[in-house]
Amino acid sequence: MVGLVMDRRAWIGGAAAAAMAGRAWGQSGEVAAPNVLDTTPENQAATFRNQDQTRPVRAIRRGTSVRALPSHARSLEAMTFRSGGATRSVDDYMTRRRTAGLLILKRGEIALERYGMGNTPESRWTSFSTAKSMTATLAGAALHDGAIRSLDDPAERYLPALKGSAYEGVTVRNILRMCSGVAWKEDYDPSGASDVARFGRVLAEGRPGGVIELMRTLPRAAPQGTKFNYSTGETCVLGAIVAAATGRSLADLYAEKIWGPAGMEADGYWQLESRDGLELAGLGVSARLRDFGRFGQFILEDGVAGGRRVLPAGWRDLAGRPDIPATGFGKLEPGYPLGYGYQWWVLPPGGVHDGAFTAEGIFGQFIYVHPREQVVAIVWSAWRKSWEGDSEFETYDLIGAAVNALRA
Repeated sequence: MVGLVMDRRAWIGGAAAAAMAGRAWGQSGEVAAPNVLDTTPENQAATFRNQDQTRPVRAIRRGTSVRALPSHARSLEAMTFRSGGATRSVDDYMTRRRTAGLLILKRGEIALERYGMGNTPESRWTSFSTAKSMTATLAGAALHDGAIRSLDDPAERYLPALKGSAYEGVTVRNILRMCSGVAWKEDYDPSGASDVARFGRVLAEGRPGGVIELMRTLPRAAPQGTKFNYSTGETCVLGAIVAAATGRSLADLYAEKIWGPAGMEADGYWQLESRDGLELAGLGVSARLRDFGRFGQFILEDGVAGGRRVLPAGWRDLAGRPDIPATGFGKLEPGYPLGYGYQWWVLPPGGVHDGAFTAEGIFGQFIYVHPREQVVAIVWSAWRKSWEGDSEFETYDLIGAAVNALRA
């Protein structure tokens, strides 16, 4: 049994689905391993670059204009930082932590952009669970447009299939908080009995609607709003609610509301539960490094893109902080200091990260947003374990040093 800090970001893939015919997303000649949890040091990066080979995908189409990301006046190429009692360089960090991409923006300007593990500026890399924060952002867009009338509406108002399940009566807000009270076990139970393992088997079957069918079978474990329980399935429920409320696929909605207006430079793609099925709302977005950065910048700017408001005013600050005791700082896991907002992890108050929040994905993926300092940081990694606590906190040390350096 793995520890809780690794469990909370776990996702287990099923058997590989047939590759999408005619796709040209990945780097030429590379072959992805069927399961992201079963890679070698040699094929791991190729696997993360080419997730369209393992499941059906839907394109997230770019718009007609690209947001420029000019160079910042101060380069961080020679930056050093302190971590674990030692002084580290960016090169040292990237080598030891198997960093595949590193982008740091200050007021939308590039202070540091580095690639590793065979990546280039044209490479796409999979999001893992940082997609959860993207799905939550689409819920905010649906709220702004009135497709979702209130976050305090019950989930079945938008997704009637949830009637009669433990999700009946659970508010959209508590799903955003991962406080539904619905049971879910997200770990690598070797017996294959965990809900994550069941999720993987559903994906391997490739049945339309299979994920929501699974979520309907789960029992209640606690009253809603009283207990945080990290659940990839919960975000899939959220994504299905957004799709039902808007009448759009998540990829098409993302393209219309965010990808195009925020000025992404290239198409992305989102993995699906089945051919022509729902997007896997809790994971599976692949895009270029700079486009992940543009998404972070869109969040930092409180959901305004191209001069048009996409998210409700104040959504950034609502989503980027805990708002009930169950998601408060230090309450999520024993010994873990972060809190949780609306599908964003929140750095504890005080110090250089005061007010910052981050999306996180297994194997070391981060979308870090610091509104007060006007800093966005994107980190792609190919850690050999699904989660490494020392790597996580060294990443915060590196980003914190960048925040301090860019204050001058």
